[in-house]
Amino acid sequence: MELDGKVALVTGAGSGIGRATAQRLAAEGMRVCGIDLDTDAARAVVEPLGGLALGADVSDPAQVDAVFAECAGTLGSVDLAFLNAGIAIGVADITELGDAEYRRIMGPNVDGVIFGARAAVRQMRTQGGGVIVATASLAGLIAFSPDPVYTATKHAVVGFIRSIAPTVRADGITAHAVCPGLTDTNILGPDTKDALRDAGFPLMGPEQIADAVVTAARAPESATGTCWVCQPGREPTPYVFHDVPGPRTEGAAGKVPPSLRDDEPGIFTR
Repeated sequence: MELDGKVALVTGAGSGIGRATAQRLAAEGMRVCGIDLDTDAARAVVEPLGGLALGADVSDPAQVDAVFAECAGTLGSVDLAFLNAGIAIGVADITELGDAEYRRIMGPNVDGVIFGARAAVRQMRTQGGGVIVATASLAGLIAFSPDPVYTATKHAVVGFIRSIAPTVRADGITAHAVCPGLTDTNILGPDTKDALRDAGFPLMGPEQIADAVVTAARAPESATGTCWVCQPGREPTPYVFHDVPGPRTEGAAGKVPPSLRDDEPGIFTR
């Protein structure tokens, strides 16, 4: 998609990756609607860019629908939805996970992406297309034992984006995930950042993730469903998923119901 003159809605725009991406998209000529739970933080980022700042809790579907409607009504469309808001909880021992902590992370990390994608698709269908990009993580592609619930939420984002991509493609909508490695944002606490720096481990700046969002937004339609890996010193790289072994039962080949088929080989066809 050509970005100049289009409209981007960015969740979690008040800091970190959201802030860097809002600034980068504005530099590319997009009009930006920045969403954050902290309205003042969103305003501080977006108003200097000439954009629209709105406060919302992305775990609340009514609030998500409202900000998409206000963005489209005020700026004319939602051409790019960057579903970025999220948190970590840092609980490694699952027995220490509180119920409230669990609900607190699932809200923005999973519900926010699903509700945001639903609102985006509804709006983009009326426009004839658009791009959805969600922030996942390397923890959505691997096991990350220091925060298994965070890892679960990011695996959910990866699976969700890959699953909706074939469905919405007919509407001219593409869907991507960005999967950053360790990035210098508030999700990493100061002690963790210090330990990583002391060990000589490179932290990415959030600007590198903004580059990946732009790469995804400009990718050809055929690339929909891509998960873009972001690692220090590398360009955004499409992650290659391998097919899982399929059934070997005699006569099973070719018997997949049409409603379960995908455009690509998968668990039923290998």
